[in-house]
Amino acid sequence: MKRFAILPLVVAGSMLFQMPTATAQDKKKKPAAKPAATKTIITPKATGGNIKVDATFKKIKGVAYKIVKDVPGKTAEIGGGIEFHLVAKCDTLLLGDTRVQNAGKPVTAPVMEVKDLGQFQSIFPMLSKGDSVLVVISCDTILKTVPPGNEGQLPPWLKSGNAVNVYLSVVSVKSKAEMEKEAAAAKAAQETAAKEAEANAGKQVGIDDKLIQDYIAKNNIKATKTASGLYYTITQEGTGPQITSGQKVSMRYTGKLLDGKVFDSNMGNDKPVFTFPVGQHQVIAGWDEGVALLKKGTKATFYIISSLGYGARGAGAAIGPNAVLLFDVEVVDIVSEK
Repeated sequence: MKRFAILPLVVAGSMLFQMPTATAQDKKKKPAAKPAATKTIITPKATGGNIKVDATFKKIKGVAYKIVKDVPGKTAEIGGGIEFHLVAKCDTLLLGDTRVQNAGKPVTAPVMEVKDLGQFQSIFPMLSKGDSVLVVISCDTILKTVPPGNEGQLPPWLKSGNAVNVYLSVVSVKSKAEMEKEAAAAKAAQETAAKEAEANAGKQVGIDDKLIQDYIAKNNIKATKTASGLYYTITQEGTGPQITSGQKVSMRYTGKLLDGKVFDSNMGNDKPVFTFPVGQHQVIAGWDEGVALLKKGTKATFYIISSLGYGARGAGAAIGPNAVLLFDVEVVDIVSEK
């Protein structure tokens, strides 16, 4: 149950679409020159299946790429930003579409010197406004970047012999100064929002607590309340010692809203378990606290007030602002000690 989204649904995505970190030395380097334009234009609708990487592709840091629409203009600079639309596929399986995921709007990413293999961001310094590019990344390259111990959480498509095709079209490029200005504005907005949220937090806790009390009374549930405002019930007691902070545990869960709408679940043996270290702030606070109340094999239900969940921000379209969350959970295993 991750902080931003419950699903461990993009284990590969955290590697494939992660933004690399730039160093002071990296920022001084000049972007590579743009390759010559080609005449063939490739779009997601015009292609299907695996893309054959031939002599028309160039290679950089473990990815093959072809700029299929090359528009004259200033290329993206290290330290600046790039605004784009992107579609990612593995064969005919759609992995992501920024137009769908971002309500039709382009996404913006920083342009940085990429150190690791298999990241499509390697090509950013070669692109200018209006460009379109096809990137092919071998899953064998991605698999080399998987941290030890995470192999069991990989999606079925991420296997040797497959490839990820990334179709990217550039809407605009932004200078370093523009990115810094936008970052400052975003930080100011976040600080303002945080102050407003803090001011409303006490009031919202009371609202959420009343919602949970009404829910458990209506459904004749006997729940225990903690000092933080978390409610929980144990439906099957586990064995062994209680889980402590720092231990890594594997979980199955179903997340719902109080109206019963399911927004996430990994129940069923056909889905990977979710593994995380308890008490390390890698999940919402309600999970960190709740899981530490359990033992191996325990089945329980958490009733989480919004301040222990996603707060006033919510999480995507499924979890709205100040949403009270309900999780049916099972501790499958304690993977490691502290």
